[in-house]
Amino acid sequence: MIAVTPSWSLPRSPAPMARRAAPHRGIDVHYGEPDASEADEPEADTRPSKTQLKNRSHELQALGVALAGLSDNALGAIQMPEPLRDAIEQYRRTKTHEGLRRQMQYVGKLMHNADEAALREAVAAATLGTAQSALALHEAERWRAELIASDDAMTRWLTEHPDTDTQQLRSLVRAARRDATGLVPEDRQPKSFRELFQFIKPML
Repeated sequence: MIAVTPSWSLPRSPAPMARRAAPHRGIDVHYGEPDASEADEPEADTRPSKTQLKNRSHELQALGVALAGLSDNALGAIQMPEPLRDAIEQYRRTKTHEGLRRQMQYVGKLMHNADEAALREAVAAATLGTAQSALALHEAERWRAELIASDDAMTRWLTEHPDTDTQQLRSLVRAARRDATGLVPEDRQPKSFRELFQFIKPML
């Protein structure tokens, strides 16, 4: 009699292992390996370059030169650290070219501890004030010349400046006209000219 072993008791042959498909020729296939483009890259260096630092230094030194070029009153009215103010004052007292260069480099370094935006605004305001003052001077000179040359200018002036002391203005104009008689243009700066100028300048 032949014994028959039940099928359920027979050992099963192991399942064939899955084989990796060979990569297609010409195609780069990676199995679980990180792509080179995905590898950690070093962070970009955000520090300023030497050129940027140099340009920044020149900008601050230029601001220092602008501050040093202001009038004593304008410079005194600007708020800044005392070491910076002292350095600027020293720069203004320096005479030699090399000394000026070294001192302004020092001023530029001290500028890092100051409010640069406030300093630039102060310089701009002072410069604008100087320009406006120069414009007012030219305007006063123009009016003085016209008042001396023509009675029509007197009428226009009184129309534009009704609060003017008319009697004093007429007296100054007559004196200036009298002193201008017989003088060449280069010599027409007598006392009456200056008095007329000082009278009309504050009204402009």
